[in-house]
Amino acid sequence: MPPRILFVTGKLAEPSLRRVLDDLAPKAGFEPDVAVLPITVAALLTTDWVGRKLHVPESTNRVILPGYCRGELSAIPVPESVHIEKGPKDLRDLPEFFGTRRGRPEGYGKYDIEIVAEINHAPTLTLDALRVDARRYRDNGADVIDVGCDPGGTWSGIGDAVRMLRDEGLRVSVDSFNPDEVVAALAAGAELVLSVNATNRHLARQWHERFEAEVVAIPDTLSDLASLDATVADLTSWGCNFRIDPVIEPIGFGFAASLGRFIEVRRRYPDAQMMMGVGNLTELTDVDSAGVNVMLAGFCQELGIRSVLTTEVINWCRSAVKEFDLARRLVYHAVQERVLPKHLEPGLVMFRDPKLYEVGEVGLQQLARDVTDRNFRLFAECGEIHVINGSMHLRGTDPFALFEEMQRRDPKIDPSHAFYLGYEMAKAVTALTVGKNYTQDQALRWGFLTVSEKVHRGNGS
Repeated sequence: MPPRILFVTGKLAEPSLRRVLDDLAPKAGFEPDVAVLPITVAALLTTDWVGRKLHVPESTNRVILPGYCRGELSAIPVPESVHIEKGPKDLRDLPEFFGTRRGRPEGYGKYDIEIVAEINHAPTLTLDALRVDARRYRDNGADVIDVGCDPGGTWSGIGDAVRMLRDEGLRVSVDSFNPDEVVAALAAGAELVLSVNATNRHLARQWHERFEAEVVAIPDTLSDLASLDATVADLTSWGCNFRIDPVIEPIGFGFAASLGRFIEVRRRYPDAQMMMGVGNLTELTDVDSAGVNVMLAGFCQELGIRSVLTTEVINWCRSAVKEFDLARRLVYHAVQERVLPKHLEPGLVMFRDPKLYEVGEVGLQQLARDVTDRNFRLFAECGEIHVINGSMHLRGTDPFALFEEMQRRDPKIDPSHAFYLGYEMAKAVTALTVGKNYTQDQALRWGFLTVSEKVHRGNGS
């Protein structure tokens, strides 16, 4: 016999839960029961209260509570043979909870692309400011912290900066064509130099012999692969450690041709280490950077480019390091397992939600008939905001007009509740505008940027 599972919910969520279970139970192989407790909002449940109200039928094998239920499970008396647990916070996530919707498979999360995160204009920052930026980059996935120097002078404090970062346990690279800055950085513990070409490659031999430093080889001019070949030949003959960066160019300034150069360099040097400075696309294109990072990560993964240089200067790139950290795991799995990079990394789907869920017109009408109390339930579906309580079902696109009608029908709405309703309506309008799911008292989902919210309304019981 299939296991019998008891799902605990409140009055508001009952119709939606039953619709989800009707579709889920045959696929997941269980018999569902639903316990509707005498409370409207299931998110306000506590285990102590549930323990006093819940009756568990003898045939039950498993009990699943809403994920928002607060308290210890031991407060709910169930037979020893019954397993009790908390499920997802959103009942629409039950298919993934039961494994019928594809999610991250076992072993997901591996990667082989190194992230070098540049702190731009480092000479203008205090050591404390450098430390803060470096720690943030590290916590978001950076493997190496790149100290970006400014042209035109010599930064006398670069040695102190690199030593401070090394004391933090960080790996460090230096981005400078000034040999004095490079030597000071290498002496303090930097391991990688960006970059060398015909103008300074002779110094790479000294840096290798003295510090065992690695360098990044670039062309003398962007389209001049012959000059890059000459630099690679010298570095190879001297036994230097190096990686090659053919330099990606911004859209409109040779982007497509630069991708072709990466492919050509890989053809010429099938075993060479390669690098890509992705900031030339993420920083210089009017678009949120996450999608660009995923596309470039996929290109790098397929071509064997095993390091990227990125930064977070412009506001739309403020989370670029974390984006690439998630992207490199996604593309590694896709390439290694030969699967589409889809339904694997919800943290990168930030602007719109992967799928929209709806109560539906029939469900909303049923709810409007069943609700008898004064507590407002808000929904955002089919381009409209719906407001439902025991005396009204309003719908429309203008939250100000809706609230005016709510006040007309219920003049006793107090200021604190009005503020709450205004906040929730603002979320609902945002959801309708950009194509997101709205659930009252829950944060809108913004991928890995989501900030959880507390429940602020009354108990609705």
